[in-house]
Amino acid sequence: MLMIILLRILLLAAIVLIIYTTIQFMMNPRRKLDKAHEQRDYYMLDDADNIKQNFLITYKGMMFEGEKYLGTTDDSFEVLTIYVSACQPEKLKGLERNDLYFMEEKILQRYPFTKIEWKYPINRLNVHPFPEDDQ
Repeated sequence: MLMIILLRILLLAAIVLIIYTTIQFMMNPRRKLDKAHEQRDYYMLDDADNIKQNFLITYKGMMFEGEKYLGTTDDSFEVLTIYVSACQPEKLKGLERNDLYFMEEKILQRYPFTKIEWKYPINRLNVHPFPEDDQ
């Protein structure tokens, strides 16, 4: 009789462990990033509280990495500069200026005080053209 109770407890513990592991797997942000990358969707994997940790963005099947640098504003310390580079520059075919503007907008929503610098070869696209004179 005692053996049956122990087996039931072990079975219940195994079921709880399987459910816990499944929930942890489904909630894993890296899995969400990989899924969005496969589906060519937008997803940003970032720990905004950890300035030392770079963030990853996937968009249209391309992966980008952003390096955050801390600086001071009038009132506080904020992320003031972000350098964004392509993880696989050979896959940038089809990337348009509007795609870069979209990603900049998403980054600026999270880090409103930042200046975004694109690394080579993206910076060759002339992301911020000089304003034309209307004279």
